[in-house]
Amino acid sequence: MKLSFIVILALALTTGRHVYGQKKPNVVIIISDDHAYQTIGAYGSKYGKTPQIDRIANEGAIFKNAFVNNSICGPSRATLLTGKYSHKNGFKDNETSEFDFSQDLFVKQLQQVGYNTAWVGKIHLGDKLQGFNYFDILVDQGTYFNPDFISKQGRKRSEGYVSDIVTDKALTWLDTINQEQPFCLVIGHKATHRTWMPDPADFGTYDSVDFKLPETFYDDYESRKPAKLQEMSIDKDMRMGYDLKMFESVEAMMQDGNFKRMTPAQQEKYINYYRPIYEELKQSKLTGKALAEWKFKRYMTDYLNTAQSMDRNIGKVLDYIDNKQLKENTVVIYLSDQGFYMGEHGWFDKRWMYEESFRTPMVMRYPPILKPHTEINAKVVNADIAPTLLELASVKKPKDMQGKSFVHVLKNPSTEHRKDLFYHYFENGEHAVSPHFGVRDDRYKLIRYYKRQETWELFDLQKDSQELHNVYHDPAYHSIVKMMKKKLVKQIHLFDDTEAAAIYKINID
Repeated sequence: MKLSFIVILALALTTGRHVYGQKKPNVVIIISDDHAYQTIGAYGSKYGKTPQIDRIANEGAIFKNAFVNNSICGPSRATLLTGKYSHKNGFKDNETSEFDFSQDLFVKQLQQVGYNTAWVGKIHLGDKLQGFNYFDILVDQGTYFNPDFISKQGRKRSEGYVSDIVTDKALTWLDTINQEQPFCLVIGHKATHRTWMPDPADFGTYDSVDFKLPETFYDDYESRKPAKLQEMSIDKDMRMGYDLKMFESVEAMMQDGNFKRMTPAQQEKYINYYRPIYEELKQSKLTGKALAEWKFKRYMTDYLNTAQSMDRNIGKVLDYIDNKQLKENTVVIYLSDQGFYMGEHGWFDKRWMYEESFRTPMVMRYPPILKPHTEINAKVVNADIAPTLLELASVKKPKDMQGKSFVHVLKNPSTEHRKDLFYHYFENGEHAVSPHFGVRDDRYKLIRYYKRQETWELFDLQKDSQELHNVYHDPAYHSIVKMMKKKLVKQIHLFDDTEAAAIYKINID
């Protein structure tokens, strides 16, 4: 009788520990770099095959209206960590900002309730991390081959291809921890950032695809002055050597920093793949539009070939979670740090409040709440992720966190989250994109540019989804301009953006 009681008590305690250990969900965030939603199968891509990203969407939810507050690498990650917009978390741009890790971060809140936290891969916010029990991060932007990492043990080079290395490091960390305690792991991928260098295993994957030019490839930017001044054109700004690996000689190719760090075997694979392409181009003697269109197709091929390895590695992470019986209690989120241009408006890169860069892909799996094949149309921003994760972990949102939890949307996907979206891009440097801020509702988008250009733009997204026609000065939209300016002022005050408030007061009409 006494023995039976002891056995029952032991079982109860074991079960209790399991329930306690599992009552807070694990979190795995996979964040890529510059991955365009237009190239993802789940988002209806005509070309991109992303079975593992699609797998998250199919087993959970796809967000059709996920946006960023500032479409650029470092600021996006700063917002993810803080749940605050750039002017509040202090990291406005990649060129002049330094991230303050001493401020409150959602991972610090999770640590306080027993979470083991880690960031592996690209973070692009410096190397003085706080809030993480473990980190092993790429130096700055990172490199595709044989990248250098910084951990608490110092700086060390890892041989191989970056997507594989980042994933292996992340899974190795998961193997070292007590998985009865909740964990939060952020996996930061280098892909698909410029200069789009594929794993040689993926050479040829998209080479024979007949990529169609986007309808707006030859956009003349009529009525959009800032767009005329940009330096992100595939035609005039994409570099033949640096970007497309079309070097005049093998010697010139090997002088490029990306190739200098390769092993001889890696170099040989790149030479064998790219040199025949260069020789064929040389023989064709393309110029003008023919050359621009060749560059577009080469860009698309390299970009999508590069995405293959990342998607494959996302599959490794999902398999690990599933095989370890962690699926039911693990939130998995895949997103990019922002959208990207795949030839729309003739461009590559991001930065703009135009849809292709303002919108980001985001898919999420969490079986206790999300049913398979859930489609979420509510408008969310990357600042909303931190408070959402805190609510799922039963942690109260800090007062200064500007994002809003969308747990209610996960439970009822037909509900609304944000009526209007506020955006502010601060950087005044690379690619010559004028700083700007603005507001978007379900139909209209109002943008105020400053510094390089002092001007307004208004788009009727219902009539002009490609944002080709600025109707700000159209008398027929006079009342819409007034309405959208009221919405903009409200958003500026809501997010306490004093810089935008001061600029708004300057009358440029």
